[in-house]
Amino acid sequence: MSPIETALAALDLETKVSLLAGQDVWSLPAVPAIGLGSLVMSDGPIGVRGTGWGPDDPAVVLPSPTALAATWDPALARRVGRLLAQEARRKGAHLLLAPTVNLHRTPLGGRHFECYSEDPLLTAEIGVGYVLGVQDGGVGATVKHFVANDSETARFVLDAAVDDRTLREVYLAPFEAIVHRAGVWAVMCAYNGVNGRTMSENDALQNGLLKGEWGFDGVVVSDWTAAKTTVGTALGGLDVAMPGPGNPWGAKLVDAVRAGEVPESVVDEMVRRVLRLAGRVGLLEGVEPAVPVRPEAVVDGDALAKEVAERSFVLLRNDGTLPLASPTVALIGVAAEEARILGGGSVTVFPPHVVSPLDGLRARGVELTYEPGVDPRTKLPPARGPEWTDPETGEAGFRIVFRDASGAELGRLLLEAAVTGWTGKMPDGVDGALLDSVELSAWFRPLVFGEHSFGVGGVGEFVLTVDGEVLHDDRQVAYDDDPAAGILLHPETRVATVVEGPVLVTLKHKTWVRKGIGAVVGITLGHAEPGPTDDELIQRAVVAAAAAQVAVVVVATTEEVESEGFDRRSLALPGRQDDMVAAVAAVNPRTVVVVNAGSPVEMPWIDEVAAVLLTWFPGQEAGAALADVLFGRTEPAGRLPTTWPARMDDCPVLDVDPVDGVLAYREGLFIGYRAWEGRPVAPAFWFGAGLGYTTWEYTSVTVTPSDAFATVTVLLRNTGTRSGREVVQVYLVPDAPAADRPTRWLAGFASVEAGAGETAEAVVELPRRAVEAWEDGAWVTMTGGYTVEVGHDYGDTRLSASLKV
Repeated sequence: MSPIETALAALDLETKVSLLAGQDVWSLPAVPAIGLGSLVMSDGPIGVRGTGWGPDDPAVVLPSPTALAATWDPALARRVGRLLAQEARRKGAHLLLAPTVNLHRTPLGGRHFECYSEDPLLTAEIGVGYVLGVQDGGVGATVKHFVANDSETARFVLDAAVDDRTLREVYLAPFEAIVHRAGVWAVMCAYNGVNGRTMSENDALQNGLLKGEWGFDGVVVSDWTAAKTTVGTALGGLDVAMPGPGNPWGAKLVDAVRAGEVPESVVDEMVRRVLRLAGRVGLLEGVEPAVPVRPEAVVDGDALAKEVAERSFVLLRNDGTLPLASPTVALIGVAAEEARILGGGSVTVFPPHVVSPLDGLRARGVELTYEPGVDPRTKLPPARGPEWTDPETGEAGFRIVFRDASGAELGRLLLEAAVTGWTGKMPDGVDGALLDSVELSAWFRPLVFGEHSFGVGGVGEFVLTVDGEVLHDDRQVAYDDDPAAGILLHPETRVATVVEGPVLVTLKHKTWVRKGIGAVVGITLGHAEPGPTDDELIQRAVVAAAAAQVAVVVVATTEEVESEGFDRRSLALPGRQDDMVAAVAAVNPRTVVVVNAGSPVEMPWIDEVAAVLLTWFPGQEAGAALADVLFGRTEPAGRLPTTWPARMDDCPVLDVDPVDGVLAYREGLFIGYRAWEGRPVAPAFWFGAGLGYTTWEYTSVTVTPSDAFATVTVLLRNTGTRSGREVVQVYLVPDAPAADRPTRWLAGFASVEAGAGETAEAVVELPRRAVEAWEDGAWVTMTGGYTVEVGHDYGDTRLSASLKV
């Protein structure tokens, strides 16, 4: 008998069931009697949070998943996975809850930035590389959210109505590739339902397809609080219900087994999968881990974060202004000083440091002036800076003290900025079971006298006192039942008072408790000093731009625009940023716009500016990467992983609102470029688009049969004056297109690098699935003639060849 079967046989029913649900927010219990350690899970996908959610436990913050996909580089994704495995091991986590491989069905999707692409093939390739990298490090990856969780509106309850062909060919395709090619160790089921059955109970998709047809031998874990029933989830293919305690299993599942509602053999198979995962990550005695020798901590997180950022930046427009020589620069935009490095929601982690664009350009010795311009945020930024310093002790920052119900101190921390939060697990030394309140305090020495604004952000009871005067004493309620709302998507109450000297500011917060999770602390003290109007701020930016040789304007979305928990309602940049860009461009023809956003935004000024550089959410090394790209030390090598519209109203798919609880995927196969092909208006930029600092000539293409299906070989030459990288994209076009199918689709890609004047060869392997369709319950080869089109992007193909299937 194998060690896993031996361990399983030694367990009674109650102990077996205990292994199927969280003992807390992030972990499963240990069973020392069988040599089983406690398995710890952690959120990703751009940084490993660990079991905390605060600045006391920082982590390397990488660029957003859209940025990683924009590299079109599975090998780089694998290196990212290895770094995250290294971070997970450092934080004591065994299972990373990433990657997210849902698709860009619509640019309005709230977690668009957390997903890779609108194309299932590109999503699969990046996802496979990422998972292989994480598991190279002996840490499990968890591909999510299975399946059709492509929008956030009513995500807890909506039912996605998707036909079988669309499910198979589009939304299931990345999951299938990652199961078969990466051997992923865990899958997370989505909150939503699919075709009438909630995913946590979806026997057909979880048991029949995932575990049966695909042969997945890992663990299916619920999204947090997604499991609502006992028998339905147990029979529907779920293996682990998170978090705990307080979920619908435990004693209820034991009773269901004894009542004959759930066969004990079903529980045994669930436990077997948990033990198999534990063995793979080295937590079960007698089982050789999947990676017997754990890699040493050798990946430089800062360097890799910067490399991914540089490789992901997409140059959408350039009249020759970029790369810059050594001009005087007017740097404009709030996001130039406070870079938006990540999206909102469960992706949020606290970096050890952030290099802003302002920091990055100053470090290069650039002669510049800085103007913040208009602030697009609807909430006040967290208080921070040298003015928050105790005038007597010189202590800088914000002291947060944790107290029990009697007021006794449980622990304390010193924060650099007045924003923090924890869910379930509190900082070291703080007993969450005893925690009743926290108190954040700091001395404020204003640089400007007058009326200052303070924002109270969070969920629960708050008392804000400034210089002994109570300015706010009330309870704030979460937007919805999502635990992330208490920390990340919180409401804000804004108050104002005149400050004309040093004052002590105190924010007291009574914690709130969420069933199944425990204490939740989410607290932000926002601050804004007296300042000019938007018109005055724009005018200051104009004056600075007119006096400089080049204006670099950084525009951005905000956490109120792009975040888990809600979908977007507009693609317009928030606030008056468009007005600011237009005004700057009118006085400086060498205006470069840096777009700091995780997903598409409208750019009505694009024809008025010299260059547009898309930096996504670029991670902690944002400014260092930006400086090197702007000045040509490195090339912006990214390509769009999603089609970019000129206007929201032009988009073929905008539907995110369920009707009577149902979100109908009426567009079927036609999302992204597949849908844009038939639109009367072209997008601003096609899927795969992106310029570099050199040019390429495609000289020849050949197609030959291969063991898999076909090999496409492309010769090309760097015709510019600099070294560069090109992503060669291969599309298939059937000679006899069907009305109910796309007219062409991505079939493969490869990247090449070459110096000025040099030639390069790209070899692209096409999988057989590229010419298969799901019909009548089976994969069927679409025989006939095809044109193989190769080129720079979907809208710019350079060469073609014939292929007979």
